[in-house]
Amino acid sequence: MMKYEPRNTTAEHDDDEMLMIEANIDDCQGEWMGYTMEKLLSSGANDVYFTPIIMKKNRPAYKLSVLAHQSKLPKLTQIIFTETTSFGIRHYPVTCHRIERKFEQVHTPWGAVNIKIGRHLGEIVQLSPEYEDCRRIALQFHLPLGTIYQQAIDRFQQNHMVPREEK
Repeated sequence: MMKYEPRNTTAEHDDDEMLMIEANIDDCQGEWMGYTMEKLLSSGANDVYFTPIIMKKNRPAYKLSVLAHQSKLPKLTQIIFTETTSFGIRHYPVTCHRIERKFEQVHTPWGAVNIKIGRHLGEIVQLSPEYEDCRRIALQFHLPLGTIYQQAIDRFQQNHMVPREEK
C-alpha cells in the first residue's frame, strides 16, 4: 500500500441516517425495471440493484434493493409503487461505513482520466478510474477499455510512489 497526503478529501465516516428499501417484484417487464432504476438513481438513491429470487408458487422474480438517505423515502417509495408492479415495500435503517475519498486527475498518453482514491485508516486501499473518462478515450482511440484503466492506475502510482523505508 502507498501513503501520500491527499487534498480536498471527504473524511472516513459512518453514515447512520441511511435506509435499505426493498420490494419483491414479479410480473414486471425488464424494461420497466431498468427505467425504474434510472428514476430512483436520478431522484437521490445512492445505490439500486436487483437480485433474482424465487417467490411462492415457484414464480421467478426480483428483489429490488435501494440504498438511500432516510429523507428520500417518500419520493423513492412513490417511484417504486408507480413504476413497478409491487404491492408493498419494506425499509429498515442501515449504517454505511464510507472510506475517505477524493478525486484526482491523471494524464495518460490519450488524455486525462479522473481517479477516485479511497483511503482506510490513512492507507490507500482503492483506486478507481472513472468509467466515462476511460470509455470516451477507448472509443476515441479504438483501444481496449482495460488498457485505459490500467494506464490511469499506473500513472497515479508513478505520481505518488513514496520510497519504502529500508529495514
